[in-house]
Amino acid sequence: MSQTNNNEELPYKEGNFDGVEKRILDAQGIPANGKLDRRHFMDLLAAAGGGISLTSLLTSCGKEEETTTLDTTTPEVSEASELKEPVKIGYLPITDSVPLILAHALGYFEEEGLETEKPTLIRGWSPLVEAFISNKVNLCHFLIPIPLWMKYNNDVKVKIMSWAHTNGSAIVVGKHTGAKDFKDLGGTQIAVPYWYSMHNIVLQMGLREAGLKAVIKDQSEPLAPDEVNLMVMPPPDMPPALAAKKIDAFIVAEPFNALGELKAGGQVMRFTGDMWKNHPCCVVCMHEEQTVKKPEWTQKAMNAVVRASIYASQNKAEVAELLSKDGKGYLPMPAAVVKRAMTLYGVDDYVETKANRHAAEWKNGRIDFQPWPYPSATKFMVDNMNKTVVGGDKSFLKGLDREKVAKELVDYKYVKSACDKYPDWMKDPSVNESDPYEREEVFAI
Repeated sequence: MSQTNNNEELPYKEGNFDGVEKRILDAQGIPANGKLDRRHFMDLLAAAGGGISLTSLLTSCGKEEETTTLDTTTPEVSEASELKEPVKIGYLPITDSVPLILAHALGYFEEEGLETEKPTLIRGWSPLVEAFISNKVNLCHFLIPIPLWMKYNNDVKVKIMSWAHTNGSAIVVGKHTGAKDFKDLGGTQIAVPYWYSMHNIVLQMGLREAGLKAVIKDQSEPLAPDEVNLMVMPPPDMPPALAAKKIDAFIVAEPFNALGELKAGGQVMRFTGDMWKNHPCCVVCMHEEQTVKKPEWTQKAMNAVVRASIYASQNKAEVAELLSKDGKGYLPMPAAVVKRAMTLYGVDDYVETKANRHAAEWKNGRIDFQPWPYPSATKFMVDNMNKTVVGGDKSFLKGLDREKVAKELVDYKYVKSACDKYPDWMKDPSVNESDPYEREEVFAI
């Protein structure tokens, strides 16, 4: 279904940042004309692990941009005009985006007195990073390690405002592999959505536990029996690549796991939420300057996001229908796929594969929605990022203090106020109501 010719009929607009609306057929490819445009530079930056400064990269692509400096500042505004700035959401077509697009669909931003533009659907993480730092969007979701990389490797003034969800990802293997567990993944090719992602971290934790080694090689190079080759691939490209056996497995957010099961001959080997209990995946982010100069706008936006998180937590099947292409169309997948991605997690549903072997004990869902950004999870992530193989230079992680990151990168004030105002967020199965603002991290293979 073509999305770009019918924007007037859709609840979103396609991202038009250097042609990102065109589906990326090769995650690390170069255009047919041999020229690297800004979008492709950003894709290669992701594949390189961010060893190049974002700002210097964006200002070096193309003659028109050689002398351009990105203006990422927000002009001074009066209180009267503060609320007139529209909410400009950027999102990927994954269920991680639900609190943002649902808040838009249900009119929660307007109920808070904020104006909105149509959310911008973007099909890859690198273009979304670009849209954020160039102020094309002012509210978006990122994989939780991305803002850490943006801030501490590239000095981008970004703030994590809340969690977008918990759980909601999986490792999908091609049936041709016969893989049932991590120990069976030796010698395979696996796609990850981004080097700096929860997916890459959790995948490699499982591989290390099985005595396997993550490597980054050209796919044509031979692999040792204990090696697993990783590559970055945009989420929409993963199911087709698996169906064509260009890769052996992928790890990604929903609904691409459900799509892989239904359309690409894939099988869920393990849900990530069955390994790292109620883990964060995507987080809601804003520009730091926005939170300082527009506190009322920021609070109202977070109120809407928290309300949407509560609604999604309590009405998963309804929300899946609403946001699917059979509903309002924020997600370009059929309702059956999105519903599976958000609800199919019963103990009996994955008995044979043991993909959710802790479901009965942990009582979590395939995806859950709660907004509170637990500091313990941020610290856990920092600890394990240092052990994770990525493309490019990750020296910025050396000596990075976990306590400092948890304190500096995350803004707790606005989400805490919203959570206090709307306490039903604590009813999500991923929250301990007796001590809702604290937890210990649990990881079990």
